[in-house]
Amino acid sequence: MIRKTLLPLCAALVFLGGVSGCGLLGGDDPAARAARHPAGSSSRKAEAAVPYDVAPLLDPKKEFFGVAVDGAPSSMKPVDAFARTVGKKPNLVGSYSSWGDGFNAEGARNVFDYGGLLYVSWEPFKPGLDKIADGSQDAYIRKFAKSVHETNVPVAISFGHEMNGNWYPWGTKGTTPETFVKAWRHIHDVFQDVGATNVIWVWSPNVINPVPSVELEPYWPGDAYVDWVGVVGYWSRTGAHTFATLYGPTRRQVARFTHKPVLISETSSEPGERRRADVRALLTGVEKDGDVIGFLWFNIPKRADWRIQSSPLALAEFKRLIAGDAFGFEVPRS
Repeated sequence: MIRKTLLPLCAALVFLGGVSGCGLLGGDDPAARAARHPAGSSSRKAEAAVPYDVAPLLDPKKEFFGVAVDGAPSSMKPVDAFARTVGKKPNLVGSYSSWGDGFNAEGARNVFDYGGLLYVSWEPFKPGLDKIADGSQDAYIRKFAKSVHETNVPVAISFGHEMNGNWYPWGTKGTTPETFVKAWRHIHDVFQDVGATNVIWVWSPNVINPVPSVELEPYWPGDAYVDWVGVVGYWSRTGAHTFATLYGPTRRQVARFTHKPVLISETSSEPGERRRADVRALLTGVEKDGDVIGFLWFNIPKRADWRIQSSPLALAEFKRLIAGDAFGFEVPRS
């Protein structure tokens, strides 16, 4: 895939112009539970002395094909089952981690050994962004960062996703853009201090369609603190139904202040008559748009059955399109 100059992209479903994300797994996610109670022998330290260099992954020549499934990444069996269902191995595996959880080092290694990259949506439900920004959470942040550093495999981290919505405590009703930016930069700086440079930092707003009055730029931490712009946007039965209308307004706004690579960082299509067309619009849109580096499909039943296998016609379309050479590559070993 040839890159052009980069041009920009659940508490409840929002059907007027966009859908908010469904990453409310928190403590219910098996990966999160494993991270809170890691086995003493399962968190393996890196075997290599040289830190993993994520630079080749930042703007890949092929598209990332990601999935979030129950049970992964503590076990890769659900990912294998999904791969058999759609006919191709994902190279990006999504997970959710609540603030206070330990880093799931075993899960990160599992994904890396599978040939992929672990994607962590880090959800600061408490104690609040102000406490993170003022340094009072530094012992926890440092411990998490050291575990990431010692695991020494590539990890993508999205802190406080969908911050432009009002459905999370770190969103528009719970804090200010200034506090969000201060917390983000502080976490990033602690990771740098401990040498955890094997992280790809992903800033992931929700599509602006359901929250058009919220400007994104005040939430932007700065080019030095972000590697990818992640865009969360779901396909609903009554909302935007083209790649351009779902993701375009957000990407145009983002283009005013940055030109970082864009990942569709959380998406799926609501079951219904339009689902097959939605799948076609998503996959062909990602493949044809030289500024987008891939997508992560939410394949977990939560408030709706987002699993692609729940709709035979949509699954057939997904299998047909994902089989193309544009999607999927093995994450390099070093």
